[in-house]
Amino acid sequence: MGLLDSVVGSVLGHAAGGAQGAGLGPLASVLGPMLASTNNPLGGLPGLLHRFEQGGLGHLAASWVGTGPNLPVSGAQVHDALGGDLLAGLAGRLGMDPAQLQTLLAQWLPVLVDKLTPQGVVPADGAASGTSQDLLASLGSLLQKK
Repeated sequence: MGLLDSVVGSVLGHAAGGAQGAGLGPLASVLGPMLASTNNPLGGLPGLLHRFEQGGLGHLAASWVGTGPNLPVSGAQVHDALGGDLLAGLAGRLGMDPAQLQTLLAQWLPVLVDKLTPQGVVPADGAASGTSQDLLASLGSLLQKK
């Protein structure tokens, strides 16, 4: 498992223990590999960002990558950017309703993208910047505040 898989799994896995984290454990097992590799329907982190740009929501995704505040995204905007087919496929693999998945993604995509791009740029090689320990420590402290 690569660093990106570890980060996504850690963020979502830690969150799964809380009331707000229902369904996040299984989501980590699907979303981690989808963000880590460009060889899947999402196209990795670059593909995710591209889908938001194509859907007219590039300003949202850019705020998550940038070093300023993260703009919120709604479940409906996640649906518009990712498309109903991709969401339905993911939801089916997770055994959850697509609307529930949209809500989870709306909550966690800004956090994940922000933490995976701490320098304000998408890494060219797809690896998260910084050491894994530093990144996981910052994510752990973030989740304890939730």
